[in-house]
Amino acid sequence: MTQVEGSGAGATFDIAVRWGDLDAMNHVNNTVYFRYIEEARVQLMMQLGMVPPSPRTGVLAHASLDFLRSILYPATVRIVHKLLKVGGSSIDLEVFVCDANQADVIYARGRCVLVSINPQGGSQPWTDDERKQIHSVFQG
Repeated sequence: MTQVEGSGAGATFDIAVRWGDLDAMNHVNNTVYFRYIEEARVQLMMQLGMVPPSPRTGVLAHASLDFLRSILYPATVRIVHKLLKVGGSSIDLEVFVCDANQADVIYARGRCVLVSINPQGGSQPWTDDERKQIHSVFQG
């Protein structure tokens, strides 16, 4: 495996693997990868000011993941979100599940789309200031 590729530092979040994350095969269950990414996405949304009581929040519109290798216990994973595109009311992200202690180990790679919504549940376009904030979070 190679290091996470692409321009920009990305938004990174480290998460400790828990013993309970393992399945009968003694590795982290594939569904747990999505839980790690979810936790990192919530942390990212906090940095973007998209959690209650904010008038704006985000919903997941797309998630996909290619599993490249097993995660074994003990470990700390690093979730890296790289900004691919800022749409009218969405952000398109490439996501990596990596080893926090070995940059060349990538467990999974995928993509997610987060859509900004208002309290009534409709999509809410980004303001110019919010676009600047999004880009600043991903500058590292």
